Amino acid sequence: MSPNPAPVLRAKGVDVRYGAQLAVQGADLTLLPGEVVAVTGSSGSGKSSLLHCLAGVLAPSAGSVSFEGREYGALGDEELSALRRERFGYVFQHGELLPELTVEENASLPLRLAGQRKGPAHRAATPVLERLGMGEFAERRVSQLSGGQAQRVAVARALVHQPAVVFADEPTGALDSVNAAAVLDEFLTLARDRGTAVLLVTHDEGVASHADRRYVMRDGRISLGRGVPSPATGEPASRSAS
Repeated sequence: MSPNPAPVLRAKGVDVRYGAQLAVQGADLTLLPGEVVAVTGSSGSGKSSLLHCLAGVLAPSAGSVSFEGREYGALGDEELSALRRERFGYVFQHGELLPELTVEENASLPLRLAGQRKGPAHRAATPVLERLGMGEFAERRVSQLSGGQAQRVAVARALVHQPAVVFADEPTGALDSVNAAAVLDEFLTLARDRGTAVLLVTHDEGVASHADRRYVMRDGRISLGRGVPSPATGEPASRSAS
């Protein structure tokens, strides 16, 4: 990473409203290339709503979100869909794998959706699955996997197309502590090795401790965690919402 890299992702003054309810208020956030950033907060604090805005799934009610300097609001529907499909990856709490597909087919799905033929897509998925200890299960249906194994496949699917950013919403929340620690370590190690930035949303302080920086959400408002350097100034934040 260069000494002063431009943010790969930036939110400025983002509000999210659901009718009269203001779920996110005035959120500012930056994510640098290859960086792991955690957004922590209790249930209902607004962190998942913010993630959906940053991932281009939900349009903000006010403010802006940009990827590599381009605001989402300036993109057409097809451009935004291509951005989500080709430059982003996603890991969800319960994996959200397709049960009718094999491990290999699930892991290679982003490449297939991008137009790659089956053979090359499966060959590209193989080393990612092997890094995550799932190479020997390539032909197995996901219904035959344990929770930890399934989440490793979800991680492989998120990283197989070498996205710029992976959005992870409580990625280990459905796992026991042993599997959660192992999957998180494998996920973040592989992401960092591939130069992929990760935005990690979690209520678990143990999970958040693996991030390079941390934001805290409370009642829809976001702030840098205490003592965490700001990417803009390099100075530690003086306040926290916790």
